[in-house]
Amino acid sequence: MTIYFFSYLQNSVQGTSLTISVYTVTSKSVVLRWNSYPGAASFKVSATPNTAPDRVVFSSFSPYTIIGSVNSLTPNTVYTFIVEALDSSLTVLAQSSVDGYTAPDIPIINTAISKQSQSVTVDFVEVTGATSYVLRAETADGSFFSEGLTTNSPGVITGLQPYTDYLFSVMSVNGGGRSQPSSQISAKTVLPPPQLNSTSPSNSSILVAWALVPNAMLYSYTVSRDNTLQLNRSSTTDVSLDLGGLDAGVSYCVTVNGWSPDGVPGDTTTICQITRPSTPQSVLLHGVLVNGVWGVSVSWASVQGANQYVATSSSGVSCSSALSPCVLMVGGCGQVLYTSITAINQAGASQPSRPISFNTKPCPPDPVRVNVLGGGNCSLVWNSTSYTDYYTAFFKRDDGMEESCNTTSISCSFHCSCGYSYLLSVFSNNQAGTSPLGPVLNETTVPCCPGDVVVWDPSPETLEMVWTPVRGADSYQTWAVVAGVPDVICNDTSSTCVLSSLTCNTNYSVTIIPCTETHGCNLSCSPQTHETVPCMPAVVGVSQNSSTSIDVTWNGSNIAADYTAIAANMQGGIHTCQSTGASCTVTGLLCGSSYTVSVIAATAAGQSIPSFSVPFEIAPCCPDNLTVTQVTQALSNVSWSVARGAQSFHVSLMSPRGSAKCRSLQSSCLIGCITCGTNYTVSLEAISPSGKTEPCTYHSFSSSECCPSGIRLYKRSNNTLRVQWRAATTLSNYTAKVSGSGRSYTCSPGPGGSTCDVADVTCGNVYSVVVAPVNPDTTVIPFCSSRIYSVYCQGTNVGTLLYRGKRSVD
Repeated sequence: MTIYFFSYLQNSVQGTSLTISVYTVTSKSVVLRWNSYPGAASFKVSATPNTAPDRVVFSSFSPYTIIGSVNSLTPNTVYTFIVEALDSSLTVLAQSSVDGYTAPDIPIINTAISKQSQSVTVDFVEVTGATSYVLRAETADGSFFSEGLTTNSPGVITGLQPYTDYLFSVMSVNGGGRSQPSSQISAKTVLPPPQLNSTSPSNSSILVAWALVPNAMLYSYTVSRDNTLQLNRSSTTDVSLDLGGLDAGVSYCVTVNGWSPDGVPGDTTTICQITRPSTPQSVLLHGVLVNGVWGVSVSWASVQGANQYVATSSSGVSCSSALSPCVLMVGGCGQVLYTSITAINQAGASQPSRPISFNTKPCPPDPVRVNVLGGGNCSLVWNSTSYTDYYTAFFKRDDGMEESCNTTSISCSFHCSCGYSYLLSVFSNNQAGTSPLGPVLNETTVPCCPGDVVVWDPSPETLEMVWTPVRGADSYQTWAVVAGVPDVICNDTSSTCVLSSLTCNTNYSVTIIPCTETHGCNLSCSPQTHETVPCMPAVVGVSQNSSTSIDVTWNGSNIAADYTAIAANMQGGIHTCQSTGASCTVTGLLCGSSYTVSVIAATAAGQSIPSFSVPFEIAPCCPDNLTVTQVTQALSNVSWSVARGAQSFHVSLMSPRGSAKCRSLQSSCLIGCITCGTNYTVSLEAISPSGKTEPCTYHSFSSSECCPSGIRLYKRSNNTLRVQWRAATTLSNYTAKVSGSGRSYTCSPGPGGSTCDVADVTCGNVYSVVVAPVNPDTTVIPFCSSRIYSVYCQGTNVGTLLYRGKRSVD
């Protein structure tokens, strides 16, 4: 129920301190309100209609009254209301005015009728000037009161209680206010409508039931199809209806109302109920693939009144759809499904259709395995599956090559080359189609054995291998095997390998084995035999064989090895000798030179590391030339040419009569104590800074004959002088030289002679006399001493010996 509140149009005119306002209005009266005014003995209030200024209505009030009414007014008329404050002499002290409306005339109710249990329709006579009407409902005991607004007649007041007596009145309303209530009229609301519930137990019946309506003596009902075609109208004292023989999937509407004891029909209510749909027909099944999952597509013929269909399989899986078809995502495979369709609407479900059998696609074989048959052939093997007519196997190689095989057995053979990855799968087939994808084997065959393997020795005790990479290999194992026992294993992802820490001079069986992380290694690869280079020899000894050769010995345990001994000097000279044994002689060396000596072993595999070098110094060279010069009868000077490598020299003159020696850092030395007339053996020993010596032997040296002794000079006739001496040997040849007066005289006796004469000697002079042996080459010994004599002219004596030495006096 809506309640409306009224506002009044008022125009208050305020005097000096007196104001007036409209308080309330009715159709024929107005209540005004003003304030008190000092000195006022009374107040006069007048009302003048705007349409008839001569028809003034007024009232007087005491000075203590501030609210008063003016009556006997005309309904729905605009008035000007004036209040005047009067003193005791009726003189106007102040005044104020305001305009206002009177309410419209009072309406007259014709009838009040209840058509619904919570409302009554009031019909009344409309009055002039009313803009709206207020409907009032109340109970006789005053326990209920309600007003509602309407703009015309009839008006409906709501919010009432069913089957209850009410008093109704009407008031007209305009801009000034509302009129007085009209005369009351009583009316009673009708019975409430039954609260209906309906169901459709089957596709041809509807059951409608309701609760007992208080004070209802009878119930009337009507049945219509689709709320348009009325099929039946009747009455009953029961509180339910069982309607049969209806069409499936059709909506029926049932309207019911109760009757009061005084025969007044109550409020009606209508409920519409659709019958259940009929059973779907023409059901068809076929397999489909949805988002990679196999299902069964179920189709049917639509039935009237169904807004949903549900397909249910014997596996418990269902699907629903508003239209045909829907897909049963059975998920499983290898099954026989029995499927029925049920139509559904608001009333419920129809009877399910007759179950239809359907063989699903077979399951894929699982597990699947691969057997390697050898020789590049493999077999794919699987377990059999139910409801399968035949199998299809697919073999896809990683280079894009594909093979397939159709068979009714549980295996297929295929060519499996080494070093390839294969995707292997098997499908089962029957009349429903092909099974879902089962296990996909990602099989990788073992890598192929590497080809183009190159093996060499980059260094002793090391083998390096390089090969062409092979398909499918993640890594390579390189095995070096000695006498069937793995010695070194190299594991790397590269196609090169260096095997180190091997044993020198050893035959290794080397195998390159390709491997994969998932399938292991190809152990069928053939090995290669390769020998490591010889072991390093060790120089045992170096000895000088001659002034230009050395003997080198070594330790060498290598099998079938050739050895080369190398002697190298600082000047770049290299001398070698070869041997299959443990020694050889290096020739062509330089005396007086230092060499480093090493040995290298060689086999077909290569050369060993040179042995540790051994320094060796060759003894100094012998001087090419050696000269012995006799300085005096007992002193000789020995000189020689330069000798390479020699720092000092030791010279010896050896004879049966004795020896003489000297040492020197130079290329000569003096040797004293020489015995004249003696044959000496001359030898020289060259000595290096480290003490190496080289004996050198030269031709023999014979010292000169001894100078004669006992030299006498005798004067003879004819100015002749005889020189006499004592010879050292009877075979010696001598020559005598007499010098003086500016002349020299020489005489030589025969072999063994000890005297000779010189002629034409002038007496009275001093003469130098030298007697010296004559060498076989006719040279005269130069170091015999001279004697000086004075030759007198009288007598036979020569004179006196004045001097002995090498000086001669003329």
